[in-house]
Amino acid sequence: MNAKWLTTPKEKVQQLQEKLGHAAKTSKRRRFHALYDKVHRKDVLQEAWRRVRANKGAAGVDGETMVAIAKIGDDQFVAQCQELLLKKSYRPQPVRRQYIPKKDGRKRPLGIPTVRDRVVQMATKLIVEPIFEADFQECSYGFRPKRGAKQALERIRKACNRKGNWVVDVDIQGYFDNINQEKLMKLVEIRISDRRILKLIRQWLGAGVMEEGQVRRSDLGTPQGGVISPLLANIYLNYFDLLWEKYGKEVGELTRYADDFVVVCKTRKDAQHAFKLIQTIMERLELTLHPEKTRIVGLWTGEEGFDFLGMHHRKTKAETGQKRIYYTTQQWLCIKAEKHVREVVKDRLAPPKMRHVSFQEHVDWLNLRIQGWKNYYATPYSTKWMTKLDWYIRQRLTKWYAKKRQRSNWRGSGHEVKILSQMHGLKTLI
Repeated sequence: MNAKWLTTPKEKVQQLQEKLGHAAKTSKRRRFHALYDKVHRKDVLQEAWRRVRANKGAAGVDGETMVAIAKIGDDQFVAQCQELLLKKSYRPQPVRRQYIPKKDGRKRPLGIPTVRDRVVQMATKLIVEPIFEADFQECSYGFRPKRGAKQALERIRKACNRKGNWVVDVDIQGYFDNINQEKLMKLVEIRISDRRILKLIRQWLGAGVMEEGQVRRSDLGTPQGGVISPLLANIYLNYFDLLWEKYGKEVGELTRYADDFVVVCKTRKDAQHAFKLIQTIMERLELTLHPEKTRIVGLWTGEEGFDFLGMHHRKTKAETGQKRIYYTTQQWLCIKAEKHVREVVKDRLAPPKMRHVSFQEHVDWLNLRIQGWKNYYATPYSTKWMTKLDWYIRQRLTKWYAKKRQRSNWRGSGHEVKILSQMHGLKTLI
């Protein structure tokens, strides 16, 4: 039997992506004109549905849930999506707006596209992403295949240790809501000339948001919660990366993760020059820097530091074997990240409804998160903070246990919980 019949949709899509990526890398000026027929390929839509289903998520404005689709059947649902695309009768629905309450009393807006829209966006992303990946710069790490926050943090650490004593810490105000759609489309058109793909993207940009029964449309921003939004956001800021490579490389090293970025410079003068250059490029992109969150930080004396991707970065004194003093860049979890860890643990163990849950169930739940936090936040310099959090987790577990046992003095249960934690295999952050 021919080997090609044995490949799964996932493998077929990977092969297609490799071909597209190779073609884009080989010819940096090539514009792709025949992509729509690949988006509605059955294997591409099957892989898109597999990924959307794995991410779970709620229903959009049409009320169609994952459970309802499961009743129709995967193949039937994929066939429906394919038919809409083939007949060119696919029209995206507005995004459902929902608000998630924040700890400070404010509400965070969340956009939920329909499941069908998420699948078609994912299929389009699978096809166009490898083309734009060929153009993305080394300094960009957010929402990209085989790249992540840990690599960005390591790049910053090394840049700071190479005499990088000044940092321009940048925050773009409301980035995803303020992208100029016309400029974005011009950047997309540099690589894609397939009118049907361009029409799809324009439709998503113009679909709008439904809130309290009213649809609100804007000519700014990318689709709220859309699968394709991070890619479009990277395409827009890649213009910044390219200009930085051309005009700013000599004054500082840029590291960008989506809309968050820092520039590490050697002198204060370089940092000030970098700041002005960033402002100039941002004006071209019609974006605004956050006046309070964008700043120049001096690392030289070790008195100042900056937060980036959940980590605090600061230069501190160290000593060589020959007793020579030098400064090295240390990273540990920032105050905001530490607070978030505490809130997650408290939200799990404090509510009265959690008292009926067994010790082992809590340990299993905590272990998953502890391992994740350890993988991300553990550095050679973070022991002090991780020890404090380990103590907090044990304290919260002790308070929960005392309430479960209806004891008024929780401290008296400490030794018992320590033994139970060892018995049930509670992990630690250090």
